[in-house]
Amino acid sequence: MKIPQSKPWIDEDEINEVVDTLRSGWLTMGPKTAKFEQLLAEYLGVKHVIVVNSCTAALHLSLVALGIGPGDEVITTTYTFAATADVILHVGAKPVFVDIETKTYNIDPEKIKEAITPRTKAIMPVHFAGHPCDMKEIMDISENNHLYVIEDAAHALGAEYLGKKIGSIGHTTCFSFYATKDITTGEGGAATTNDDQLAEKIRKLRLHGITADAWKRHSKGSWYYEITESGFKYNITDIQSAIGIHQIKKLDKFIDLRRKIAQTYSSELKEIKEIVTPCVKAEVKHAYHLYPILLKGMDRDSFVQKMNATGISCSVHFIPLHLHPLYQRLFAFKKGDFPNAEWVYEREASLPLFPRMTKDEVRYVTDSIKKIFKKEHAKT
Repeated sequence: MKIPQSKPWIDEDEINEVVDTLRSGWLTMGPKTAKFEQLLAEYLGVKHVIVVNSCTAALHLSLVALGIGPGDEVITTTYTFAATADVILHVGAKPVFVDIETKTYNIDPEKIKEAITPRTKAIMPVHFAGHPCDMKEIMDISENNHLYVIEDAAHALGAEYLGKKIGSIGHTTCFSFYATKDITTGEGGAATTNDDQLAEKIRKLRLHGITADAWKRHSKGSWYYEITESGFKYNITDIQSAIGIHQIKKLDKFIDLRRKIAQTYSSELKEIKEIVTPCVKAEVKHAYHLYPILLKGMDRDSFVQKMNATGISCSVHFIPLHLHPLYQRLFAFKKGDFPNAEWVYEREASLPLFPRMTKDEVRYVTDSIKKIFKKEHAKT
């Protein structure tokens, strides 16, 4: 078998909606985007959703809208993708990395407390793999120290913490609709908030800082607009939003299918003592964007190579940011600075996980893993 790491689920619903958009003559941000934003807001239980062209854009706009800039510090995790820290650098602020918990691979709230300085303006937690961070603790830290919380929820659309949807807790929450995510628009993202003024600022910043985008001007019959902010070209298109309109309606189904696959993985792999399956805390609903395992007693790179040789795409999430040349050059980070993140990284491998995985494909993955370890045991 050839099994990819991920595969989007696209049906005739999405295809027909895109065709309808193409035939409408309105291709850029317009009525489909407004409908997608409304559906997302209803699903998340949040007042405002601003859809943009990527999660990176949503994070960047959140920082700009909150006035974070040169001389400021933003505390985040080293165990994340490049975008999380890139946007902090883009506004001239300093990313302050802290270590992770070894059970959830999420940012450690105790480490956040230790990293706060007079220059700290915000915390940017990352909900790794779809498992929510300890948001009660993080929001308490935020309130006690007058800090903003900008959630990087690229992995966590549909996840919940203490019964609340991720997207309705922090000052802003940023989602990704990249092709591998739990829902997709090909490329795309969104920022959510319950703050009216903040939402209005982000909404203007996503399109050149103007007071009325093309659809508003067209639908109102007025060409007039004003530039009130120095903004960006971060808007999404109606072609992409047409896909999202139907993807969001299927999200709960997608997560349920992902959860069942994850449960099968955990059940089938529990007897292999060299594998640690993912932890799920009682207070969360996991979005199951990724299924990361930890390997004990077997070289991770060797395991990934063996899996790939069977036709199974096995990946690694993530190389900690402090180990990359850019951050070592800018901030003199070195190996050993964040031992938990390094320990997890050296052992982590992500198994294929997508809603349309068949039972035969899931079985092929687990059987292949068992065969790999059986051969290893035979050697010893």
